[in-house]
Amino acid sequence: MKILLLCFSALVLSACDSKKEKTEPDTTQAKLQEKAEVLPYLNMQEAKAVYALPFCEKKNCIEVNIQTIKTQDSWLNQWIANNQSTVIQNQIGSKQSMTLQQAINAYVKKSDVWQQEFNKNKAYELHMTTRIASQRNQFVLLQLSVDTKQEDISVKERQYFFVADRKLKKNLSVLDVIQANKQNKMNELVQEKYQEWLNQQDKVVKKAAPKKLYWGQADWFFDGEGIGLHYRASEIVADGKQLDIYFSKEHTQNILKPEVFHKMF
Repeated sequence: MKILLLCFSALVLSACDSKKEKTEPDTTQAKLQEKAEVLPYLNMQEAKAVYALPFCEKKNCIEVNIQTIKTQDSWLNQWIANNQSTVIQNQIGSKQSMTLQQAINAYVKKSDVWQQEFNKNKAYELHMTTRIASQRNQFVLLQLSVDTKQEDISVKERQYFFVADRKLKKNLSVLDVIQANKQNKMNELVQEKYQEWLNQQDKVVKKAAPKKLYWGQADWFFDGEGIGLHYRASEIVADGKQLDIYFSKEHTQNILKPEVFHKMF
C-alpha cells in the first residue's frame, strides 16, 4: 500500500512539474511582450530649433524664432520638425514635402519678394512655440502656436494640432481612429455643430461658406473628456471665426475604435 501511495505521489509531482514547465514559457513570453510595448520616457526639454537664416545687412531683417521640444524619441523629434515645416508653409500658402530648413528658406524668399515690391515694405516675422499638450500611452498631442506679421497683417496665437502614435510611428488623422461604421454618426454630429456656427456668422461669410463642413483632414485633439476638431479663423471661409467642436466622452467612446479609446482615455 505504501509503495502504491509513493508511486501516486510521484506521479502527481511529476504532473505538476510538467504543467509548471509548460506554463512558464508562456508567462515569460507575455512579460517580454509587455516590456517590448513599453515606450521610452520622453524626457522633454525645451530648446531653440536648429535652422539658419541668411545674413542680413538691411535695416529691416526677417525675424524667425522657433522654440521646439527635444525628446529621447528620435522618431518623435523628426515628426515634430516635419509638422513645424507644415505650419511654416501654411503661413505662405505652400503645401510641399519640406524639411524645416527648406520651409524657412521658402518663408524667407516670400518675405524678400514682398520687400522688393516697395522699399518701405517690412520683412516678415514668425514666432512659434511648441508643446506636447497631452500624452496617453503611445498617443501624443502636439500643439504649435504661431504669431506672424506678414504684409502689414498681424496674427496672434494661431493654433495647430497634430496627433501621433509612437508605437506605430505614425501621424494620425481623425479618420484613422474613427470606426468605419461610425463615420456617418460622426458626420451628423459635425454638421450639427457647423450649422450652429454658421448661424452666428455675418451674411457675407454665411453666403461664401460651404454648405457642409469637411472634417476628415481637420486638426483634431484629445483631452481628459473626449476628442475635438479645430478650425482656425478664416480656415473654413475668408473672415470666418474660429470653430472648435468638442465631443462628449460618451460620443467619443461611441465613435472611436475600441482599442484606441481604451488607451487614449
